[in-house]
Amino acid sequence: MLEKTYSPKDIEARIAALWEEAAAFRAGRPERAGAEPFCIVIPPPNVTGSLHMGHALNNTLQDVLCRLERMRGKDVLWQPGTDHAGIATQLVVSRQLADRQIQMRDLGRDAFVEKVWEWKAESGGLIFNQLRRLGASCDWSRERFTMDEGLSQAVLKVFVDLYRKGLIYRDKRLVNWDPEFQSAISDLEVDSLEVKGHLWHFKYPLKDDPTQFIVVATTRPETMLGDTAVAVHPDDERYTALVGKTVVLPLVGREIPIVADTYSDPEKGSGAVKITPAHDFNDFEVGRRHNLELINIFDASAVVNENAPEAYRGLSRFEARKRVVADLEALGLVETIEPHTHMVPHAQRGGAIVEPWLTEQWYVDAATLAKPALEAVRSGQTRFVPERFAGDYFRWLENIQPWCISRQLWWGHQIPAWYAEDGTFFVAMNEAEAQADADRHFGRAGVPLTRDPDVLDTWFSSGLWPFSTLGWPKETAELKRFYPTSTLVTGFDIIFFWVARMMMLGLHFMEEKPFSDVVIHGLVRDDKGRKMSKTIGNVVDPLGLIDEFGADALRFALVAQASLGSDVKFSRARVEEYRNFATKLWNAARFAEMNECRRVAGFDPANVRSTLARWIVGETAKAVGETEAAIGAYRYNEAAGAAYRFVWNIFCDWFLEFAKPVFTGTDEAAKAEIRATTAWTLDQILKLLHPFMPFITEELWQVTGEAGPARDTVLALARWPRLAGLENAEAEAEIGWLVDTITAIRSIRGEMNVAPALQVPLVLAGVSEKTSVKAMRYRDLLMRLARLSGITTDSAAPKGSVQLVVRGETIALPLAGLVDIAAERVRLGKALKEAEADIARCDAKLGNPNFMARAAEEVIAEQHDKRAEANERKVRTAAALARLDEIG
Repeated sequence: MLEKTYSPKDIEARIAALWEEAAAFRAGRPERAGAEPFCIVIPPPNVTGSLHMGHALNNTLQDVLCRLERMRGKDVLWQPGTDHAGIATQLVVSRQLADRQIQMRDLGRDAFVEKVWEWKAESGGLIFNQLRRLGASCDWSRERFTMDEGLSQAVLKVFVDLYRKGLIYRDKRLVNWDPEFQSAISDLEVDSLEVKGHLWHFKYPLKDDPTQFIVVATTRPETMLGDTAVAVHPDDERYTALVGKTVVLPLVGREIPIVADTYSDPEKGSGAVKITPAHDFNDFEVGRRHNLELINIFDASAVVNENAPEAYRGLSRFEARKRVVADLEALGLVETIEPHTHMVPHAQRGGAIVEPWLTEQWYVDAATLAKPALEAVRSGQTRFVPERFAGDYFRWLENIQPWCISRQLWWGHQIPAWYAEDGTFFVAMNEAEAQADADRHFGRAGVPLTRDPDVLDTWFSSGLWPFSTLGWPKETAELKRFYPTSTLVTGFDIIFFWVARMMMLGLHFMEEKPFSDVVIHGLVRDDKGRKMSKTIGNVVDPLGLIDEFGADALRFALVAQASLGSDVKFSRARVEEYRNFATKLWNAARFAEMNECRRVAGFDPANVRSTLARWIVGETAKAVGETEAAIGAYRYNEAAGAAYRFVWNIFCDWFLEFAKPVFTGTDEAAKAEIRATTAWTLDQILKLLHPFMPFITEELWQVTGEAGPARDTVLALARWPRLAGLENAEAEAEIGWLVDTITAIRSIRGEMNVAPALQVPLVLAGVSEKTSVKAMRYRDLLMRLARLSGITTDSAAPKGSVQLVVRGETIALPLAGLVDIAAERVRLGKALKEAEADIARCDAKLGNPNFMARAAEEVIAEQHDKRAEANERKVRTAAALARLDEIG
């Protein structure tokens, strides 16, 4: 017996335990040994993480696919796991230790790493518990961690194999350097923030004539101490005569050349730029093209080192900036200083200003590995959905740079390289192998070795995720069955950092693509289209929403807006709306229960006889087909829309309403059939909605299973409906006409402001006999649901009536005398002017070049949405005014 009120908090934990007990999400179930495999690997969240709206969207979309494919009979593996998140985790644990007055450097590496493992055991599983609350149907028995023993062996093997093939090497290049954390960091760990600073214009004297100068502009005066050239554009006629000449670098005295390079932009500043190859990524490339010296003027803490003049040594980069500007001003070499707003890179963790720094690191020859990864997408082995994101993938991989994979951290996979005292290094799977290699190399035993202290970039281990989680390098049964995986669902922001690297490493080591489809979703933004940010204060806690509205409502709100590759504009109102949808479903099930709608053994929907039963069977088949096709095409919002319309509109609003007279009538045969059909339809609805709303559907499946034949499985393992061929055109023509007629009459009543209690006459104007018969057959339903005073037939529409065309035939509502036409003209005229004013306001903004240039993309999109809504009001209001003219 169903409770009167739907309460998510009372069912969700119980249903989760039911799934766990049934091992519902376990891959490799015996009864599916011969089934087609379907595998998704979860984008591993950081072990430090807690559930945010991005996780909620990403995992809900994956879960929809997994639950559908499980119900379609496939052997589904949704592989869960977490990433060790080197920098983030080290930062969390070191801060916790600092709160207890313990410094990680005082502990030493081994003791600190032990503390991290202790923290992971206590707190590292938080996000998995949160994902369970969301309803994620991962195979939780197979949880993996990028630092667990099996994955660590995979990381070691990949590193050693790539090194031995010449695809991993050491090099001295610029990296993103965090001077506070003392480590190289990836581009994804860098946030470019807008900073109000200055643009300094300095005069560099020519060597041949110190009275002549070339003016350069910079936002970083301190780096001029490491300048090794000045660049001008080769087509800039102002400097043609100066190319090849030399300037004397102020404060340093170093002679540096003037070179011609297209990097210099004649339209910016003076058109001449200082080149500091050791402290700017673009300058580094210019330096390589012109064989310039690389002079590193900072140490690892971004303090000026011995490569700069003595007066500046020991100064921080910001102190050096002030001193350099002051000294150049004293020499009269500062031409101008102007305010300048520019983007400055900051470390995502800790907030330090990132320094481009020249240092020796380990690199992967990404350009070589990228070639098969590019070909796999070009040839269609792997496809991006939407396809436009393949363009980003191509652009990044076609211009890929060496991948810096070393990090100066303690937490992570330590690089398997051991150094002899002379700097010779040996890469091996373990220290014993490295020792043997060193002894052979030097021709003596017991060569002293020291292991490289650095660890690998987190993306290196997560790049192996599709095959390392399945047991590689061992040849496991899971690897054979589930690789390549089926679909990857992820955000556009990590196409390069993660997707591309999985493609490169998967193709290299498995000789096969890691997945067939890469489904890209957008960001979850607030209802104004803004990115969620603690600074703005618009961050939404998904767990709070689950507590308030239930997981199913949150999931449906996300899926219903997840159009291909587009951002989701999220609002609490949408979650509340879909909580109401869940309540509607619950109440419909209660209504069916109260009307004794029980499942009947052997019920065959193809054999129902009444028009109403045949109609709802056909509409169910149509909804299942539309929903399944949309999910198969990753059109989540269309799938959710099809399911929602069927359940709310077709089943609840129409079918159950049409069924009420049958339930209260005296025709026992008709009553039995509609009861059985209602119970069958409700079962199909539970299956249809289960991928989106697993908790409420499973609960209703269990409770409704108490009446009628026993359920043989939990809903999560039930078979997806196979209803092809059940659509019934004849029944749809009849009941569909009834629905359309009532809908049209209700619409006109609303437009004309007819009071709800006022009954109006309906005239069938020159309709066919078939339509006239239908109207009489469903007279009682029409009268009650359309609020009619009577139904008559005439050869033409009476004067003073509103005419409507329903399925090609005319019906009329004589409203003369029932509507205050003068008052309605005033009301509608005012509404029309308001709509036109709203359109004009939007057009003014969208037609303003300044607004279009300065407004954020989401603000512009919001204006387009407002204009479309206002135009819809205008069209609707104008149509209502025209109908008043019909009445007279």
